[in-house]
Amino acid sequence: MRRRTFGRTAGTGALVAAALTALVTGCGIRTTSVPVDAGAAPSRVPCSVTEEGTTGAAVQGVPVRVYLVCGSQLEAVDRRSPLPEEKAGGNPVLTANELLSQLLAEPSESEKKAGFTTAVQGPLVVSDGRRTDPAGTLRLSRQPEDLAPTALSQLVCTFAASSAGAGDHTVLLGGPGAYAPKRYRCTTELRERPESAPPTAPAPAPPVTATG
Repeated sequence: MRRRTFGRTAGTGALVAAALTALVTGCGIRTTSVPVDAGAAPSRVPCSVTEEGTTGAAVQGVPVRVYLVCGSQLEAVDRRSPLPEEKAGGNPVLTANELLSQLLAEPSESEKKAGFTTAVQGPLVVSDGRRTDPAGTLRLSRQPEDLAPTALSQLVCTFAASSAGAGDHTVLLGGPGAYAPKRYRCTTELRERPESAPPTAPAPAPPVTATG
């Protein structure tokens, strides 16, 4: 007669399961039936900030738009300028210097939290073009090509979008040297890759001076 071995087999299976449990526990691995919370997924920087005026100031003054760096791209930020409204669009050099001061300023706390930074560093000022320059030329106190590419891209896109620009998303910029100014263009590609050199377009011919 053949003996039944069901009970012995079940007992052996229980012993094997117990041994495996002891082995896992001995290796420092705890078994659990509760899902493990690995934390929230990393979030992307929002690159968006509510309007709060100039850095550290109340919401007053004339609205201006500057381009800051966020997520390795240029993003437009709306601020408020203390420049009187009657002078905001009447003097390109005054407007450009005010925009420059906005780019030189440390981003506000809300801008920092949104991921914004600026690559523009001083000392840097804007002056009027020379008599032999094309109309609308702005001269920087440093040669544009000597600036960090991202900083120059910020200046180009900020100026080109304002009354200090030369129209058609461009701005005429020169430096303190004898070099002729260039027409720099703010393009979608430049805003996406501000570390690249801003594209240039042919500058208009300088004014013809009458000779006696």
